Amino acid sequence: MKSIITALLCGCLSYSALSVAKNPIIDTVFTADPAAIVYKDTVYLYTGHDEQEAGKAGFVMNDWLLFSSKDMVNWQAHGAILKVTDFKWAQHSAWAAHMIERDNKFYFYTSVYYDKGDKPGFAIGVAVADSPTGPFKDARGSALLTNDMTTQSPINWDDIDPAIFIEENGDAYMFFGNSVPKYVKLKDNMIELDGEIKVIDLPNFTEALWVHKKDDNYYLSYASGLPETIHYAMSKSIHGPWQYKGLLNEVAGNSNTNHQSIIAFKEKSYFIYHTGATQHNSPIGIGGEFRRAVAVDELKYNPDGTIEPIIMTSKGIVEPVN
Repeated sequence: MKSIITALLCGCLSYSALSVAKNPIIDTVFTADPAAIVYKDTVYLYTGHDEQEAGKAGFVMNDWLLFSSKDMVNWQAHGAILKVTDFKWAQHSAWAAHMIERDNKFYFYTSVYYDKGDKPGFAIGVAVADSPTGPFKDARGSALLTNDMTTQSPINWDDIDPAIFIEENGDAYMFFGNSVPKYVKLKDNMIELDGEIKVIDLPNFTEALWVHKKDDNYYLSYASGLPETIHYAMSKSIHGPWQYKGLLNEVAGNSNTNHQSIIAFKEKSYFIYHTGATQHNSPIGIGGEFRRAVAVDELKYNPDGTIEPIIMTSKGIVEPVN
């Protein structure tokens, strides 16, 4: 156990198996803001990394971690794939990220703090690798989007939580935002914006946009309120209009934030989220708002395409998915 924690913290590549059938799924290190992709026969789960001491307030997040699984039960730790300091232009705060694959390249979009320019605040950077496990490097040498490029909100953290969606015709879009939901088209090279930033009409939006598609329906899920719950809307187009459909996930125990990732894997769908509900007897100790841990439960659709409310469990995914 100690060797796994050491490997995670130092960023060394580790393939130590974390065989669990419980929630949270990772109990060797605090994790947050899950972003999962399915590539070939494997789920790659990218997470933030909470390092705050017990009883203290504030997010302490310096790097992003990677875990993988071929069955949604047994997870392998790959350590830290990227650090804030790998973006030479950024200062601190390894906040929520998103991974997407295109043409055998893997693009990692993330939120970091940037104190340069006329309007310092959170910015979005992008790293790239030839493999889902890295090594990753800054794809631009500069931010993809900075706080001075949006004017819809006076706060300096309104440009966070990037989430990428690629249409069947190859058009790629980045969804992002806090307090105001926004999206923008990306150029084919995936590291430049292609057009104006547009605002999305969603009720009671806070943050954590995530886009996925099933059949002919587009789904846009997001965090609402504080403490946050997850809600969702549906559309027949990536450009909307989005029809609000309701609550998807309740407050995730002992955490003011709630951040989701939705994937389809081997004919089932999954809702991946973080919670602050780890207990004293957990190997990593008691959780909380700044000490979160990633969990997963099954996601199910109704015949009309709407999604059943998520039932959060302490068991998680019990049977390996073959």
